Amino acid sequence: MILFKHKGYKKAIVFCSIHIICLPFCPVYAINKGEETKNKHMDILTSLLAVGFAALIHASFQLSVSVLTMLSSHTIGAKRSHAKLMRLTLSFIIGTKVMTLLLVSFAALVLLDIFGSTVPQLVWACACGLLVGIGIAVWLFYYRREKGTSLWIPRSFAKHLNERSKATRTSAESFSLGLTGVISELLFIIGPIIVTALVLIGLPAIWQLVGLAMYTIISTLSSLTVWGLIGSGHSLSRIQKWRENNKQFLRFAGGGGLLILGFFVYVNEVVFHIVAGGM
Repeated sequence: MILFKHKGYKKAIVFCSIHIICLPFCPVYAINKGEETKNKHMDILTSLLAVGFAALIHASFQLSVSVLTMLSSHTIGAKRSHAKLMRLTLSFIIGTKVMTLLLVSFAALVLLDIFGSTVPQLVWACACGLLVGIGIAVWLFYYRREKGTSLWIPRSFAKHLNERSKATRTSAESFSLGLTGVISELLFIIGPIIVTALVLIGLPAIWQLVGLAMYTIISTLSSLTVWGLIGSGHSLSRIQKWRENNKQFLRFAGGGGLLILGFFVYVNEVVFHIVAGGM
């Protein structure tokens, strides 16, 4: 998402339209028991598509990118070498990956312990409601009403991240900063994480690992892209300018993606089972 060059809401509408068109064509559970085995891999494909889409929504959130650019700015300002800059930023990204992996794994473990591999429809409905609520919240106040790309997170977290990015000198400190950055944005990413965990616990063990790896990698694509741009010599001012020009698109895409995911999961996991149960 970070590589697209678009302005305003026109591209955001295209983004949402593509997923509205594509997601309903994903395979759904077979009604006929005789087709259950035949469609088993289609069920897995549907689950992985949902996990991948949830990870894309996670990637559209900008706190990790903001902290990464702050860390890069302070490192360059301190006149450290380019190699040092790349090591610190890579350690930060690894930290975000590890924390994301831990959060999804922990959520899946807790949900599996409570519900087993069969999640009640009421839980699915609540998860969908959470996605819709967060999606509306993202539209309303994800970015603060001021110039720049300041995000709506608790000021204590924002102050801590800013201070730690200035004080970071070693890869270990950068790694811990990545861990903290993910936790600071938990208010917005909790929805995709919970839905991903619910999807994963219904998969066979090997596909759970595949889905977990998918989510971890895709959710950090925006940070990896910025890291690659920094490594290839792009200026931070240019990257920040792009973020400022496209912040409305990113907000609309993130909120819209949450609503689309909520609608898809509700139809696939709640409405479909209600209809199938009445047949």
